[in-house]
Amino acid sequence: MRIAIKLFLFLILAMCFSCEEQGLFVNCPDCTADEPVRAELEAKLETNYYSDVIIQIWEGNLEDSILLGTYISNATTFSHEVTINKKYTVTATYSISGINYIAVDSAIPRVKYDKEQCDDPCFFVYDRICDLRLKYTK
Repeated sequence: MRIAIKLFLFLILAMCFSCEEQGLFVNCPDCTADEPVRAELEAKLETNYYSDVIIQIWEGNLEDSILLGTYISNATTFSHEVTINKKYTVTATYSISGINYIAVDSAIPRVKYDKEQCDDPCFFVYDRICDLRLKYTK
């Protein structure tokens, strides 16, 4: 009995502290009745103290070198429409006092069907946000 309780607690803790976003909670206004094939990949940027940020979107891993586009932004978020169930790597290059800092993150936008949390059954897209805000600069 003690082993079963320990195993149950371990599984609960593993689920709570998992790094992967599972799309457990649905934002009902973002739901659609039809299954989407494309999604908005969103990048969170740090532009409060810096000038324009160079954003590059890569299909797959960065080392695959499949560049989809290069963009310049001075907003706090940047969105680009992409295909569902593909991996995308996004880089943001910040130039601060003549030194370039590059932030890298990736996401695989996925669709999940939910019939419990909202009024009507619907599809929603999760794992579509890349956090490219700077954590530390010298």
